[in-house]
Amino acid sequence: MNGTGDPLRLGPYRLLGVLGEGGMGKVYIGQDGAGTVAAVKVLRPELTHEANLAQRFVREAQAAQAVTSKGVAGVLGAQTEGGRPWIATEFLAGPTLDEAVEAYGPFDEPAVRAIAASIARTLADIHATGLIHRDLKPPNIVLTSDGPRVIDFGIARPEHGLTLTTTGQVPVTPGYGAPEQVLGRRVAAPADVFSLGAVLVYAASGRRAFDGGHIAALQYKVVHDEPDLAGVPEPLRPLIAPCLAKDPAARPTPAQIAAASAPPKSAERAWRRGQVADAIKERESGVHELTTLTGPVTPGSEGALTRRRMLTGLAAGGVVLAAGGGAAVAWWPRPQKQPTKKVDLFAFPPAAKTPDAHVLNANDGDFIVGGSPKELWGPVEAVADDSPAPLPVRDVIVFGAWGGGIAAYNVVDGKRRWAVRDIKATGRYLSLSDRLIAAVDAKGTLRTFIASTGEPRWTADADADCLLAADDDSVYVLTKDRRLRAVGRSDAKIRWTAPLAGDFRGKVSPPGVTAHGRLVLATEDGSVVAVDTADGHQVWDLRKQWDAQVRPAVHGTTVYVNGKTLTARRISDGKELWTVEEKDAWHKHEDWGPATAYDDDTLYATHGIWARKMKCSDGSKIWDSRGTSALAPPVLVQGQGAWYIDEEIWNQVTASDLASGYVVWHYKLPGADRRWLVADGNRVFVMNGKELYALPVF
Repeated sequence: MNGTGDPLRLGPYRLLGVLGEGGMGKVYIGQDGAGTVAAVKVLRPELTHEANLAQRFVREAQAAQAVTSKGVAGVLGAQTEGGRPWIATEFLAGPTLDEAVEAYGPFDEPAVRAIAASIARTLADIHATGLIHRDLKPPNIVLTSDGPRVIDFGIARPEHGLTLTTTGQVPVTPGYGAPEQVLGRRVAAPADVFSLGAVLVYAASGRRAFDGGHIAALQYKVVHDEPDLAGVPEPLRPLIAPCLAKDPAARPTPAQIAAASAPPKSAERAWRRGQVADAIKERESGVHELTTLTGPVTPGSEGALTRRRMLTGLAAGGVVLAAGGGAAVAWWPRPQKQPTKKVDLFAFPPAAKTPDAHVLNANDGDFIVGGSPKELWGPVEAVADDSPAPLPVRDVIVFGAWGGGIAAYNVVDGKRRWAVRDIKATGRYLSLSDRLIAAVDAKGTLRTFIASTGEPRWTADADADCLLAADDDSVYVLTKDRRLRAVGRSDAKIRWTAPLAGDFRGKVSPPGVTAHGRLVLATEDGSVVAVDTADGHQVWDLRKQWDAQVRPAVHGTTVYVNGKTLTARRISDGKELWTVEEKDAWHKHEDWGPATAYDDDTLYATHGIWARKMKCSDGSKIWDSRGTSALAPPVLVQGQGAWYIDEEIWNQVTASDLASGYVVWHYKLPGADRRWLVADGNRVFVMNGKELYALPVF
């Protein structure tokens, strides 16, 4: 429903409610006397007297009105003089191209050809008016039942206009803008062709033609590097590659692209049949139902409640507002907002793709050896004081949230994705095949959530105090009365419950590791015990490896145990494979920190004040790199670097070259009581007290 201060009518449009709002204005859903539904964008009242913003709004309206192609969201009406400026455009019900690819994967070859032909024809229509779109990208392409529609003329300009704004900014989406746009030069129609090529790479492969962690590095790739066409089917490469030529003169025209696309007659089934088509039809039905609630409604009436519920569905269900331009509104469904559908608690979507960050290269000028990296994002001050180590799971990173519960943040930009407040973070959390997050609440219930969205799935009344480990069959927990318990992942039923031997009872503490039918656990006083995952009976143990809790690590059929020595044991029966115990005076009294097995050949561990690279076969040293402690978190490997925390002397994160051990860079940290490092997707995440950072890798 409209709020206080919202207009009830603009021009011929009766406003049914607010769809969304941004810095320049609000977007309403409106309906005229003939029943036509529109998205009506209105400039904020306080901005109508700011000449630059008002002129920009008018310019956008004029640009959108100038294009009459059926491939764009048509302008139904506009008022640019007197009163509050507004633009009314078609209301488009359907996913944007990026949302469709994210939900259902890349399109097949015929569909990509159909998309290419349709957008190329639309670009030809836009260019015929003398305009250049300048911001063609997947979020600005809406798939409707009539085919792809191009939206957002927010930065459209006449041909040969400068890309730079009056503030010196480059208003172009990194990875989709043409090289000449990145360089701030005058652009013409070929700039949109380059963007179309990048869009088609994404549609065909689900990957970006140019990608990178830093915007500067990404823009450098656009100007100097070849596009990544690895995931593009071979028959499509001759169509797409010429569009991405660095020289604008070498790119084909939109008419040539449309002719070369040659989609078969069945190609348009992608948005006329199947999952995308079903979603479009469902949204169209919803809009129809909303707009048939005609007549006045009073607060608290059934009509008011129904309309409010539908508008909430529009806003919460994925309203995509044309950025700055008001060219269209696309409604994209979020399945979890459909409470009438029965949810299969044991059905999960595939694991999300890991959005890999750009790997920096000193030879390309990305960084200076011996310097300090610039954060990809952070610090995000959101981590609870008692949070366990953060857990990266594909496109999110999970941790104990400040204020209670757990939260998942986007690995790309550090923005919160979802949170669950009634979870006991100190009970730990686990990834289940990168599809689910398992955690426990204060009542001891084991609960699971879809990793990318936070949607709840199956639960189990496990009387769990904390989670220990998981394998493909079960989640292993420590109960509140200090017993071991296995909960089946396929049915949420308790597989077995087993007591620990007297020497270990009440002393086991997470985390544990599991592989090849064994669950290996550590005690608070430095011992290790391994149990059979089939029934929980004890198989082998190691007594008193250290005066503090050890942290076993597993790779293949070998488990590595740190302490006064570093020992490799066969996981099945605990048989010693090798043990490293320093004999020289310099090292003999130094303890070993947790091990990290990088592959079948190499192993990393902290040893005294050193980070050491070793051979998996016998534990022999390959190199030492100074700057850590045995009590620090494990050394981790990401990119071409070994990463570790040096808090004894320098209070920093150090990254050493994997091959030589030579220190490549340091990252200074503010003082904090607790620190941890984790890594995935060419990112290193640093938990420093309440703060979380993401660093690039080399």
